Amino acid sequence: MHKKFIFYLVFILYFVISFSSCARQLTDSQLLFGIQAAKQNLWDEAIFRWKKVVLSDPNSAAAHNNLAVAYEQKGLWKEAKNEYETALKLSPGNAHIKANYQNFKSNNEHLDKDKKDEKN
Repeated sequence: MHKKFIFYLVFILYFVISFSSCARQLTDSQLLFGIQAAKQNLWDEAIFRWKKVVLSDPNSAAAHNNLAVAYEQKGLWKEAKNEYETALKLSPGNAHIKANYQNFKSNNEHLDKDKKDEKN
């Protein structure tokens, strides 16, 4: 009986490890698929893929950063800002995310200034 219990426990552990490995591979493939779509300016497809990653792994700083870039390309400034801030919370030391967010803020200040100038 004891050997049977250990066998089932090992089997379940193996299954859990295999499943988590498969899930990670699916997440990675979605990230890469989104990158390929973005390189072809297929931003809606890239957003779709990266949202799938965020749903399966909400702590993926890379997916949040990529979503922010895509939203920025689509002119969805509020969404981009939220995603950049989430990415930075998840990975505060990531120089790539910091640089993207800094560029975003610089570009947004310029856009805000242009909007004010247009009104005058």
